[in-house]
Amino acid sequence: MNKARKTLLERLFAEHGQALVRFVARIVKSPDDAEDIAQHAYLRLQKLSDEKELENPRAYLYQIANNLAVDQLRRGKLHMEYLNQQASLEGESHSDDHTDHQSPERVLAARQQLQSIYEAMDKLPLKCRQAFLLHRTRGLSYSEIAHEMNISVSSVEKYILQALKACRRKVDSVS
Repeated sequence: MNKARKTLLERLFAEHGQALVRFVARIVKSPDDAEDIAQHAYLRLQKLSDEKELENPRAYLYQIANNLAVDQLRRGKLHMEYLNQQASLEGESHSDDHTDHQSPERVLAARQQLQSIYEAMDKLPLKCRQAFLLHRTRGLSYSEIAHEMNISVSSVEKYILQALKACRRKVDSVS
């Protein structure tokens, strides 16, 4: 990255960093998630600004952040729909929090499952764990993960599948 682009990003960060985080926080309702999204927005702007000259970098930055926030909300909604679907298959419903109080047994079972997932993740090869976490925690696409890890998209798919299978086996062995 040349010096002009670096100073542009530094200036944008200095002038709009906290405002961007507040903007995103209003969308996602989570200050921690907002900071992560803002950081990803700067990274994407950096990649974009490497390719072409931007007319209004601030507007691009806010648009990127808005798109990332909406994507996260969409993923969260899809996740909740999946959980509700799984619960209905098991004869339960997660949609009404007032009638579905978390019993101590369910909380304990959930904690045991989570602990088993952590154990499964710890046993995974480094690249497999890294690909899985980039996808699940940072929401990166397979192609973005491939680019960041300098591997093929096919390898990313294999690593994530391997991680999912390991987690499923571990959770099933606890249940």
